Amino acid sequence: MKQTLFATGDTIFAPATAPGKSALAIIRMSGPLVCEALVRLCGFLPEPGKLTLARVRDHAGDPLDQAMAVYLPGPRTATGEDVGEFHLHGSPAIIAAVSDELRRGGLRLAQPGEFTRRAVLSGKMDLTQAEALADLVDAETDEQRKQAMFQLYGSVSGPVTQWRDRLADALALFEAALDFSDEGDVDESALCGLAAGHVVDVLDEMRRALTAASFGERVRDGFSVVIAGPVNAGKSTLLNRLACREAALVTAVPGTTRDLVEVRLDICGYAVRLVDTAGLRETTDYVESLGIQRGAEEARHADCLVWLVPARTVSTESVADARRKNPNTIVVGSQLDLGGAPANMSTLLDVCISARTGTGLDELVEVIATRLALRRKPEGLILTRARHSQAIGEAVTALTPVADRVARGIDPVEIALCAEDVRLALHHLGEITGHVGAEQILDRIFGAFCIGK
Repeated sequence: MKQTLFATGDTIFAPATAPGKSALAIIRMSGPLVCEALVRLCGFLPEPGKLTLARVRDHAGDPLDQAMAVYLPGPRTATGEDVGEFHLHGSPAIIAAVSDELRRGGLRLAQPGEFTRRAVLSGKMDLTQAEALADLVDAETDEQRKQAMFQLYGSVSGPVTQWRDRLADALALFEAALDFSDEGDVDESALCGLAAGHVVDVLDEMRRALTAASFGERVRDGFSVVIAGPVNAGKSTLLNRLACREAALVTAVPGTTRDLVEVRLDICGYAVRLVDTAGLRETTDYVESLGIQRGAEEARHADCLVWLVPARTVSTESVADARRKNPNTIVVGSQLDLGGAPANMSTLLDVCISARTGTGLDELVEVIATRLALRRKPEGLILTRARHSQAIGEAVTALTPVADRVARGIDPVEIALCAEDVRLALHHLGEITGHVGAEQILDRIFGAFCIGK
């Protein structure tokens, strides 16, 4: 998206409510022409901060709607600019007519995410909070909502800002050691020691954050839960039961499922991609063998593997083999309604179910949710996007040589190298919150927003 489309001197407008017929519709405006637009359509400027009843008219004086209007003077607004809103009746014809009048007055339709982009550029929020706002709008589960709210209140930007502050202190100490090294009363080694302490501590914290990075991304994008096991173990029946619909074909014929069957579920607040796979067996059917291979690959990389085996055929060997396939395996004894379960079943299996009758399904759902929750690391910082992890990873790469020099003792000739490495790490961390010039990052983030946000 070109820079000219985001000219900050323009006054923008956009519907802030979903399209279609509704009781109410809101049109938002932001920019220097807000006052003029309100006066032209309402006949007066509403008192700042108060919803005011107004008869909205077009340029010929004909009434368009009886609505509520609000004027919020900058800079104490979401965008830092003058902001105005029309609260209209939710008729598409009214929205179109008011939009035409705003265009006639020199306003233009906002680009996706342009309101939030202006908030970032005016310092009302940083990039991680803007991303959190987008995640909050898109949240489909309770855990996604909670994570977005935590990030909106600074769960990412707070720790990153602290790292930047401490590295800025380290940089200042390294620079002081360089600038005043010829002063007799300046202890160069002491300055470098203090700087090194900041660097080593921050580096350790960033490395711990990276080990927990996948959890936040999974909460946002969805966990992969794969159902696997031998043929005719009830995998497709279980998928259908959990999905509350006939998503997969179920027959008594072995090898009915030949490809991956996926459904999206909310399991105890976690967004889950539940995958049914082809039953494992020796086969000469080429298509079925391809499906088995694809299922095995999904099982290896699953966040949680639900290994289904008929309770009446379970054995110590089969359970041990199942747990080797994925460290996050839940071994489930199925088809309890058919009987024949061994006496030691409870010591071999994590859960016992009957997908046909529903027995044990609530317990299975709780076990899956518990396994997913256990993937959260104890550290407070949860990274929600790949770009966060990439930036921190690059900062770690920049700081690692500093830590190596610290371990063997910083040579005076290496102080300048240490300062440059810290400066580079600061740049990478600044990309996370938007404290460095990165126009391409802004375009990528706000291009995914809805118009009017």
